[in-house]
Amino acid sequence: MLPKRFLAGLSLFVLGAISSCDQIAEPTVTDGIAGLNLPSEPYDYNLQLPPQFMVNSFPTQMPFQFAAAESDNTPNDNPITNEGATLGRVLFYDKNLSANGTIACASCHKQANGFGDDEVLSVGFEGGLTGRHSMGLVNSRFYSSGKFFWDERAATLEEQVLMPMQDPVEMGMTLPEVVAAVEAQSYAAPLFTDAFGDDAVTTDRIAKALAQFVRSIVSFNSKYDVGRNQVQSPLENFPNFTEQENLGKQLFFTPQGAPSCGNCHGSEAFVAPLPGPIPTSNGTNNGLDANTSDDEGIGAITGNNAQNGKFKVPSLRNVALRAPYMHDGRFASLEAVIDHYSNGIENHPNLEPFLRDPQQNPVRYNFSNEEKAALVAFLNTLTDDVLANDPKFSDPFLD
Repeated sequence: MLPKRFLAGLSLFVLGAISSCDQIAEPTVTDGIAGLNLPSEPYDYNLQLPPQFMVNSFPTQMPFQFAAAESDNTPNDNPITNEGATLGRVLFYDKNLSANGTIACASCHKQANGFGDDEVLSVGFEGGLTGRHSMGLVNSRFYSSGKFFWDERAATLEEQVLMPMQDPVEMGMTLPEVVAAVEAQSYAAPLFTDAFGDDAVTTDRIAKALAQFVRSIVSFNSKYDVGRNQVQSPLENFPNFTEQENLGKQLFFTPQGAPSCGNCHGSEAFVAPLPGPIPTSNGTNNGLDANTSDDEGIGAITGNNAQNGKFKVPSLRNVALRAPYMHDGRFASLEAVIDHYSNGIENHPNLEPFLRDPQQNPVRYNFSNEEKAALVAFLNTLTDDVLANDPKFSDPFLD
């Protein structure tokens, strides 16, 4: 059953009601907050989700598919508000939240790169490198477990957003220092009052505002969505797709002698599967390595050997903007990712069962060159240029 908050207004969704031009209108400077480029009225961070996010239109014989709305991790005590997300946007881009004023959340999660990083490892406030590649933030709202980071060490998004600030490599702050830094900013009193009713700055409010902003980063304006809104089922050929793109979509969604790509990137938000045998985890082992002793991922956090070598599955929305790929950034291109799944899956003890053949060996999809090119072409249709350029997700600090 769909959550009640998604049912309201579903029938009011009108294709094209929000045009690209509407979304990229230039903002104005808010009076009284020097140095910030904000609209006089807050942007709308609660745009109606499209029908394909609300209803599962895949056939029943595809049990790994679901409606994105079913996996929403928004807590009841922190719904997205325009004022809260506006504050979150400012905090997301504020470099004062780092020890030497050089790094913001946005430094490692860049709008133009699908809110990921185009570097293999991100650079911290003193030039140190992060331990893993930065995960893209698009569609974070639809990770059903609610857990974050590649190793799922944060139980909620509200918990996750505070952790980079306290990391000795990333931003180098303590939470009391973060609160003091925010209190010192001219935007604090008006934006916290708008968001929470008074100007008190607390770690809880900082976390809630940042989480609201991140959850508002949802992609549904790609070429895929334009085609999807012209058909009844995601499995039909899309009228706006090329023959190659439709072939890639078919390869992605339908089994190719082994389960489809959609088994691990479910729903039309293309996110991690709903939790399976190990409850409350969106992690999988996709056979990157036969031995993962150097980085056991989720298993290192939980102490559960059955989760060794498992990592959180990212959404594929705007994936073409997010190179390099995987938790360690080992693949420089989508072509390299497809090559891995075609013939490079390693025999790890915790390899996902559906990535084994009947003899328990790693599967080999053995895609032809034509099929590889088609899959890459399809993944490119998930690029949402509206989201990548929308000012309500951009840096609000004036040069």
